[in-house]
Amino acid sequence: MILLVIGAAILSLIYAWWLRRGVLVQDKGTEQMQTVWEGIREGALSYLSRQLRSVLPILFFLIIFLYASVAVAPPEPQAVILFGADALIIIGIGRAIAFILGASFSLMVGQLGMRIAVESSVRVAQATREGEDRYNRALTIAYRGGTYTGMLTDGLGLIGGTTIFIIFGTAAPDALLGFGLGGTLLALFMRVGGGIYTKAADVGADLVGKIEQGLPEDDPRNAAVVADLVGDNVGDCAGMAADIFESYEVTIVSALIIGIAIYADPTHWIVGMPALAVIVFPLAVRAVGVISSMIGTVMVPIWPRLLRKREVYAEKAMFLSYEASSLFTGIVTMFLAYFYVNDIRLAILVIVGVLLAVSFNPITSYFTSLQKPPVQEIVKSADTGHATFILSGLVAGYESTVAALIAIVTTFGVAYVLFAVDGLIWVLYGIALIGIGMLSHTGNNVAMDSYGPISDNAAGIGELSPGDFEEESQKVMAELDAVGNTTKAITKGVAIASAVIAAVSLFDSFVIVAGLEEIGIRLDNPLVFAGVLLGAALPWLFSALNIKAVTRAAGEMVREVRRQFKIPGILEGTVKPDYDRAVGISTTAAQKELIALVAMTVSIPLMVAILFGGDNLAPLGGFLGGIIISGQLLAVFMSNSGGAWDNAKKAIEEEECDPERNMGKGSERHKCGVVGDTIGDPLKDTAGPALNPMIKVVNLVSLLLAPVLVTYHFGSGIAVAGIPMDLILAGIVGLLALLTFWAIRKSRKPADFGE
Repeated sequence: MILLVIGAAILSLIYAWWLRRGVLVQDKGTEQMQTVWEGIREGALSYLSRQLRSVLPILFFLIIFLYASVAVAPPEPQAVILFGADALIIIGIGRAIAFILGASFSLMVGQLGMRIAVESSVRVAQATREGEDRYNRALTIAYRGGTYTGMLTDGLGLIGGTTIFIIFGTAAPDALLGFGLGGTLLALFMRVGGGIYTKAADVGADLVGKIEQGLPEDDPRNAAVVADLVGDNVGDCAGMAADIFESYEVTIVSALIIGIAIYADPTHWIVGMPALAVIVFPLAVRAVGVISSMIGTVMVPIWPRLLRKREVYAEKAMFLSYEASSLFTGIVTMFLAYFYVNDIRLAILVIVGVLLAVSFNPITSYFTSLQKPPVQEIVKSADTGHATFILSGLVAGYESTVAALIAIVTTFGVAYVLFAVDGLIWVLYGIALIGIGMLSHTGNNVAMDSYGPISDNAAGIGELSPGDFEEESQKVMAELDAVGNTTKAITKGVAIASAVIAAVSLFDSFVIVAGLEEIGIRLDNPLVFAGVLLGAALPWLFSALNIKAVTRAAGEMVREVRRQFKIPGILEGTVKPDYDRAVGISTTAAQKELIALVAMTVSIPLMVAILFGGDNLAPLGGFLGGIIISGQLLAVFMSNSGGAWDNAKKAIEEEECDPERNMGKGSERHKCGVVGDTIGDPLKDTAGPALNPMIKVVNLVSLLLAPVLVTYHFGSGIAVAGIPMDLILAGIVGLLALLTFWAIRKSRKPADFGE
């Protein structure tokens, strides 16, 4: 079975290579199109290169930390059984190498996926100029460019976790934690940096270009327009791909940790179920998911030939393919559970996870779609001004959190009903399987998300290449771009939900590793409740500083765009704006803001973990629970509020322009829409998505420290080299407090809005 899993992972990478080859052989269009595209490509690659140089020192420090985290604590009993006296050294090196592997794979998914997305956009634009079948050709290139990233995520995530299990066997949890932290930390870097970059450009372009000058989207006279197009790639391609990749690998890590804990204790075994199957089954399900994603994604270009209404071709094709993948996974998993594991309940939970992912389509669509009541109400509220427009969007965001939470809690209830009779550890394993099922179609999810910026960039290239596109070509690009906005909103919802499931799985793993399975985490303990409150506060602080970073960067961008509009000839279209300067502002701003935010994310949980460490780690468990609850609600609210405002603005733009009736572009209602969309941008594309990896980084750090904190804590009476442990820990907490103070102070620096 393990060999079949490895085979499926390799097949995924081969399929990705075939997709890449199919995109690159397409025509790149006219010289003017290629000039615009080259500016986007250089800006994106330059940003990622600078980001990598910024994060490498931190990664080097963490490699040492990971090795030391094993060296100062006794290894797991399974490691001692397998490796004997050398267990400490082998596991320490293994964890450090696994960290490098996880970080490298996350980086590869983000970097390589973004490069193909950039390559695809100009080819999509050119495809809209060619022949009667231009719609389907453009759709095929755009979707396959996104699918490349999705299949890369599937292949690398599956082959990484499975290889570590093959090498370390039942001692794999120690190394797997390093693998998960590597991927999650890189995702945090790429999410935060990419989000700040893209929204600094977007906000600057909208506030000055649309509101102050009344220019259309992607107008070539706007200096920030190329930076905005670059931002779509570094934020929605590189950042989102790394985000979903780390959720994909973290759910594997959690399932294997809990599965190995079950396997190691015969008292947990279920009669008739092969003991080792409980470890291998999650990997086998992911292998099935790889095949189902391949089947679904390859069918997308086929569906439009069977449908009659072109305006819904792309969206329907993607949804039908997702449903086909879901059906295939459900059927094969049922056979796998019945014949291989001898327990159909495992398949039911995987299917529940698949259905949870599917359910976020209607949930997100209801609160963000142009055709649904919440967005229609927001559009109507623009008649009475900015305040009512903003308030209506807040209402939609708040309501959406309740619907999303009910869907997630329902799946936990199913796991409890099915496995409560077998003990708590089986319930926790069931929740991990829900995460395995939810992300089994990562290929489809990432494909739908990356399709969005590819089609958006294609439309931008069309706007910046006047004279190269006829009316029919522009219509096709506009339709594909509109579908991309919908798919991006849906995949953001799936990404947030998957992050919550992954975080809960990590939390369950922490409960087992920390020995809290029997004693529980009691809220009537004041220390535990204090931990919950502190954990619940962290996502709010993190989000506030994220939005503050966007505000500072956007203020600088606004001043630059205003300056360039004052240059004679810019507004008249006779002088070309300095696009490179705007790109440089976004790049520099993102790098300046990135390090402090990530440093705070690592230092605060380390400090809390040490302060709450001891024989009973329940207060630290409360801290993790508070982060998950608060972070999930806040992330869904920000994502859906921003999406609702965005689509409400688009609905106003699609109205027939009639100044007397206050309708369409340029009207006061349109200005309300632009302001709402501008407020929502950092919520849905920076702060909200960045919470996904932040929550998991905190959980993984706590998981790594749990065995250490049980041995080395305040009041333990241990001395190292003659220095009391209490003094050492006080010094570490002091250094972490200074680092946290520096990070928060730097991130709270006031924005410069000029005179």
